[in-house]
Amino acid sequence: MSPNLYDLPDPLPDDEEFTDLIPDRGVKIERIVSGGQTSPAGEWCDQDRDEWVVLIQGEAVLEYEDGTRLRLNAGDHVFIPAHQCHRVDYTSRTPPCIWIAVFGRLS
Repeated sequence: MSPNLYDLPDPLPDDEEFTDLIPDRGVKIERIVSGGQTSPAGEWCDQDRDEWVVLIQGEAVLEYEDGTRLRLNAGDHVFIPAHQCHRVDYTSRTPPCIWIAVFGRLS
């Protein structure tokens, strides 16, 4: 039987949980579980690869280096090109956020 994307650890860990769904062979797919975690203030994620991410549960806010903020609800998705600096400014605790992220050369 295949694992279920909604099977979460109980209790949730203090840190975000990252689970590879497809091993990294040029394209990586992972599940991320967030329960209130955010990026540290003033720290930006600057990735070498494109990222497409869909939020399948919860609510979150992404912030870009230019000050743009993007509120995400369950079902929303976003494409983040390589080297577009961004950070996670908010993730809901109840329900926790479940993200599916795809990393690679996507554009």
